[in-house]
Amino acid sequence: MSSLQTEFPFRLARGYIDAQGERHVEGTMRLATAADELLPMRDPRVHQNDAYAAVIILARVVTRLGSLDMISTQVIENLFASDFAQLSEMYDRINAPDQVLGPDTCPNCGASMAAQATTGEDAR
Repeated sequence: MSSLQTEFPFRLARGYIDAQGERHVEGTMRLATAADELLPMRDPRVHQNDAYAAVIILARVVTRLGSLDMISTQVIENLFASDFAQLSEMYDRINAPDQVLGPDTCPNCGASMAAQATTGEDAR
């Protein structure tokens, strides 16, 4: 049985420059959870600007960036635009539903199964 990869390394093209002038380019991103996508919707910054959700989500799923102790929304906000785009694209790619299992594969055992749609009448 194969194990599910949940963390993915990356290398930013330009890198984050911290307050001391140190450049941070290598990091790790983990797969997103439902909470990673739902909880930012409660944030007032997202209510003011829907696009800010991407900043919050990336701050939650980027688990390491260089030698930084913590990845905050301020870190993500201060990335160069090209690095932000790179991380956003990576997030979309690793969290795409078809990256893990196809629609006809059991998520528990990996066995092939036929997809069945049911209506309200079928459930009776």
